[in-house]
Amino acid sequence: MGEQAKRILVFSHKAEVRDAIVNAVGRRPAADLGRVEYVEAAGIADVLSEMDAGTVDLAILDGEAQPTGGIGLTRQLKNEITDCPPIIVSVRRHDDRWLATWSQADAVLEHPLDPLTAAETVAGVLRAGRVPVVNG
Repeated sequence: MGEQAKRILVFSHKAEVRDAIVNAVGRRPAADLGRVEYVEAAGIADVLSEMDAGTVDLAILDGEAQPTGGIGLTRQLKNEITDCPPIIVSVRRHDDRWLATWSQADAVLEHPLDPLTAAETVAGVLRAGRVPVVNG
């Protein structure tokens, strides 16, 4: 049968930001990739639980999340989880891209999200697996 869907964790304290990310990336970010399955997290405890379980293929974290943003959380996860899955950080300001790079994010997305760019970025990171790739 077909390949198992990749699991993408989407974190933001705002449901509308999670929805924007899911809608921009879509259910199949590229023709050569299978469908993706989203797991949404509104809080840090959910993110840590999903990441510790080792069942996430990619995480997309909102850099503007409150009270803890995705930028600091990315750095924490990259430094604490052996073989950490790739992480994409979404930012609102172009000037915050350097912070996402500092966090060791594998890629950066900027709001407002462009569906083509978002899908291409996610597809590139999924293809690369755990090898860092920065697009934007």
